[in-house]
Amino acid sequence: MSKTKIAVAHGDGIGPEIMDATLKVLKASGANLDIQTVEIGEKMYLKGHKTGFSPDTWDILRNTDAFLKAPITTPQGGGFKSLNVTIRTAFGLYANVRPCISYSPFIKTKHPSMDVVIIRENEEDLYSGIEYRQTQDVCHSIKLISRPGTEKIVRYAFEYAKANNRKKVTCFTKDNIMKLSDGLFHKVYEEIAKEYPDIESEHWIVDIGAAKLADTPEAFDVVVLPNLYGDILSDVAAQISGSVGLAGSANIGEHGAMFEAIHGSAPRRAGQNMANPTGLILGSVLMLLHLNQLEAATKMHNALLKTIEDGVHTYDIHTDKSKQKVGTKEFAEAIIDRMGQEPSQLKKAAYTKQNKSHSHSHQSSESKETRELVGTDIYVASSKAAEEFTKKMLSCQTGDFELEMISNRGATIYPNGLKETFCIDQWRCRYFPKGKCTQKEIASLYATLTEQGIDIIKSENLYEFNGKPSYSSAKQ
Repeated sequence: MSKTKIAVAHGDGIGPEIMDATLKVLKASGANLDIQTVEIGEKMYLKGHKTGFSPDTWDILRNTDAFLKAPITTPQGGGFKSLNVTIRTAFGLYANVRPCISYSPFIKTKHPSMDVVIIRENEEDLYSGIEYRQTQDVCHSIKLISRPGTEKIVRYAFEYAKANNRKKVTCFTKDNIMKLSDGLFHKVYEEIAKEYPDIESEHWIVDIGAAKLADTPEAFDVVVLPNLYGDILSDVAAQISGSVGLAGSANIGEHGAMFEAIHGSAPRRAGQNMANPTGLILGSVLMLLHLNQLEAATKMHNALLKTIEDGVHTYDIHTDKSKQKVGTKEFAEAIIDRMGQEPSQLKKAAYTKQNKSHSHSHQSSESKETRELVGTDIYVASSKAAEEFTKKMLSCQTGDFELEMISNRGATIYPNGLKETFCIDQWRCRYFPKGKCTQKEIASLYATLTEQGIDIIKSENLYEFNGKPSYSSAKQ
């Protein structure tokens, strides 16, 4: 049987130590792998590679079946891009899967029956990284939620639940505030949930949902979320299960897959033989499942569980009930010594079939809507007070357009604004035409305002879909 090619990056900080431990355990499990090492992370950033790796690394990743990556360090400043985000978006790794399971009573937790899988959209939301500094006082970050991106992650979550005998998929959003972006995520979730009548579905507003997850994680099974919420809450879920150091992570796409621990490089612990390699080991178990090497995944996972059950623990999970406090190397050796054994109290792993969901391409459940351009929001930089700024904008010549609204940080300034409203130096001015709106007319308005000394930052076109406004109004 030919070996499966995988790329391996040893990373920064504690990365090399936990990767060495993981590779030894992988070898002992009988995993059939052809390992190709790549150099990524801090050293490559400091060599001038803004993405954290050299261009030839792309070809290696493209020509292997999986990428096993230790944590890396991104230097502060210097315009360096997140390596994780770069790889996820470049290879379309749209699904981030993070199982968060308690190992009670052997690892301390307040939630002994917790078994939650966080499935996070991995390419969009605020993690698109589209940001601007627009004025002296204002920076702007764009939150992107798309129907195709949402459909893929929601279907993945339901397919994961179906393949792994999970009973419920819960969605978290904040669509009571972000009615369009998070509203779309929620809407698509509800549409797709109907395709899986045998799986329970529910939706929570993310703030109260997060509180419930932290307090009663037993109430959840599979949770699907937009990118930012998923990143935050998967760490919360991992920590309350026992430790962030215990959770592995899979990044799955149609053209590749990356596996890692969810924690960072912890440079303060580097070189001390202290770090817990469990997260990366469990990430490699997820990798073996993805590669359909089920026997090795089963042996490796059970040996880890047996080690935890026998009270052999690294410093971060060691308590007075532990039997032996060990370092990174010794923990790996303990797992290897137990290879082929199974836990007697913890639920043993039994990967007798390929328990993984399959990727799904965009399958739009809506017919195309009619889109009509109806106006524009023009953003202006000005340090004037609200009353003075309003007078200035009302005095401007605007041709066939009328100024309908001025807002600041989303709060209405004109008409009927309140004098108590605190303002910054970025203003939104909404214009509607007296007749039909066209791109040419908006360009003309833009030019006319510029000629009158208005410092325009940007503009956003306003559209109606099927006759319904598809833009946010101002807060009072």
